[in-house]
Amino acid sequence: MPGPRGLRFMPDSISSPSAPRLWLRRVLVILLLTALLVLLGGFLYENISEARDRRFNAMPGRLVNLDGRKMHIDCTGQGTPTVILDSGLGDTYISWRKVQPEIAKLTRVCSYDRAGLGYSDPSSAPRTGKVIAEQLHALLQAAGIAPPYVLVGHSMGGYDVRLFASLYRDEVSGMVLVDASHPEQESRFPRELKDMEGSWQREALFLAYSAPFGIPRLLGLCEDDPVLRAAECNFHSAHEGLAEMRAFPESAAQTEATGSLGDMPLAVLSHDPDKPSSELPADLAKPTNEAWEKMQEELAHLSTRGTQTIAKASGHYIQIDRPDLVIEAIDKVVELARAGQSAAPAKP
Repeated sequence: MPGPRGLRFMPDSISSPSAPRLWLRRVLVILLLTALLVLLGGFLYENISEARDRRFNAMPGRLVNLDGRKMHIDCTGQGTPTVILDSGLGDTYISWRKVQPEIAKLTRVCSYDRAGLGYSDPSSAPRTGKVIAEQLHALLQAAGIAPPYVLVGHSMGGYDVRLFASLYRDEVSGMVLVDASHPEQESRFPRELKDMEGSWQREALFLAYSAPFGIPRLLGLCEDDPVLRAAECNFHSAHEGLAEMRAFPESAAQTEATGSLGDMPLAVLSHDPDKPSSELPADLAKPTNEAWEKMQEELAHLSTRGTQTIAKASGHYIQIDRPDLVIEAIDKVVELARAGQSAAPAKP
C-alpha cells in the first residue's frame, strides 16, 4: 500500500541497517574521531614543546637567508684560515661544543646546521654529500665568510668536506677527518651488518613519521639536555636524518670519485679499536672494527702530508670523548695551512 507522497513502506530489515551493523559503524566513527583528536593533541603538544624549548634556550650564531630559506651558522674567534666544522649523519652544530670554544682561541671557527637539521630550514634538494657541500659553500658566501678554510668532518661529514674540497679546491688549505666514513665501507663491512642497517633505517623511519605528533618526546627519546633538546628534538631534523641515511650510498659514490687531496695538510683521527660500537653484537664487532681500522689508514693516505692518530679511550664521537685530540689536530693543520699561505708566491 502506498505511503505518504507515494513512497512504499518497506520492512525494517530492508529499509534500515541492522542493529549490529549500525553499532559497528558508530564504533568505527568514534574510533576515527578519537584517533584524530589524539593526533591533533600530539601535534599541538609537539609544537608547543618545541617552541618552549627554544624560547628558554637561545640559539647561538645567526640565521642566514639562502634562496628564501634560512640556514644556521655560528662563528666565533678571529683569524685565518677559518675552521669549518661539519657534523655526522643527523647531527647538529652541538656535536662540536667541546671543540669550538678552544679553536676560537686560535682562529675563526664556524659550526653550522645542514639544511633540515637543528635551526636550519629544510631543503627540497637531494640530501647527498655533493648537494650538502654546495649548500655549505653558498652559506659561507652569503654569510660573508671568506676562504681559505680548514675543513673538519666527523663520520658522514667526512664525505661532505672531501666533496667540498674537490669542488672548491683553491679555497681549502687543510682538512681534519674525525673517525670519518670511508666510501667503500658498505661493501667492506660484514654482510650481516646490512640486516642491522635495515633495522636502523626502520627506526629512523619511525622517528621521522611519529615526531610531528610528539611520540618520540612522549617515549622519552629526546635528550635530557635542554640545549640539545631545543636544537635536535623536532620533526624536520628527524626527516633530514632519514633522508641523509637513504642518500648515504650515493654520497659514498660521489666521494669515491673525488680522488687524492694532493699535498694538502691532513689529519685523520680514528676511534680506539678497543672501544667498538656498543650497538654491534660481539660476533660482528671484531670484523667490523678490523675493516674500519684498515679504511682509516687509507684515509690518511689521501694526502702526501696525511697523518693518523688513534684516539685512545674514545668511541666514534671523538670530539665528545677526546676533544683534546681534535683540538690538537686542528691546531696543527691550521699552523701548516698558515705556513703554506706565507710560503705561497703572491698572485700577480
